[in-house]
Amino acid sequence: MAISKLLLYYVFTPLPDPPAIRLWQRDLCERLGLKGRIVISPHGLNGTVAGEVAAVKQYVRRTREYPPFAAIDFKWSEATGEEFPRLSVKVRDEMVTFGASNEIAVDRDGVVGTGRHLAPEQVHELVEARGDEVAFFDARNRFEAAIGRFSGAVVPEVETTKDFVAELDSGRYDHLKDRPVVTYCTGGVRCEVLSAMMVKRGFSEVYQIDGGVVRYGETYGDAGLWEGSLYVFDDRIKIDFSDQAKIIGICETCGAATSDYRDCIAAQCKGRALLCAADASTPLCVQHR
Repeated sequence: MAISKLLLYYVFTPLPDPPAIRLWQRDLCERLGLKGRIVISPHGLNGTVAGEVAAVKQYVRRTREYPPFAAIDFKWSEATGEEFPRLSVKVRDEMVTFGASNEIAVDRDGVVGTGRHLAPEQVHELVEARGDEVAFFDARNRFEAAIGRFSGAVVPEVETTKDFVAELDSGRYDHLKDRPVVTYCTGGVRCEVLSAMMVKRGFSEVYQIDGGVVRYGETYGDAGLWEGSLYVFDDRIKIDFSDQAKIIGICETCGAATSDYRDCIAAQCKGRALLCAADASTPLCVQHR
């Protein structure tokens, strides 16, 4: 059986013709038999693709041949080849839908005015030097943080990425404006935008973890400051960095510990719920129990 790999990647760089990039990327992936999701915008490229390792390596090589994409940091992980049912390549106004495309400026070096990148080791150095003064700020949706987050992190009550603009403008986090704030997200792309938005709003010392939680987990596993599982947007649903991962999620029905988002099997229910194994076996959705 062929070995499969999954790539997670992004690059912020001005793209004058996103539809042309879309046609090239779609054709490249189809010829290589890759599946996944790719978003192209005037601000750059953001994607997750999976397939046989030889095809994935060729995808990396061919994508980097385009000069604006030469420095993409591809994050590799194990895969089964079944992470995505199909290939989706789309052009959108934003790589990540904050609803703030007019706020963000991008040049060849990336997002203008973003938070300072910290390698995982530098994150630990900052915490060692500044202690409880450091605030970790979750740049993901609330349901992602329910199963994994940095210890003591600020987790905004947001259901979608678009909610972050109103959250920042609400004043709820103004007490953090004079503290070191470390933003984090799955692979780093959301933090590029969110950290720049925070800098614009007067947060004086904003950082982001280079490579996101994925790179941090590769470095420290479950022996660092991260707790729980990492939610991912493919058929794996979550990944653990070791067999020592804490279970911090709570079953939406009975309150038992769980890290499993499961498809609701009730006819009147759509979507996923955080459920323990016992409650997942009944055909009643969370709203009707």
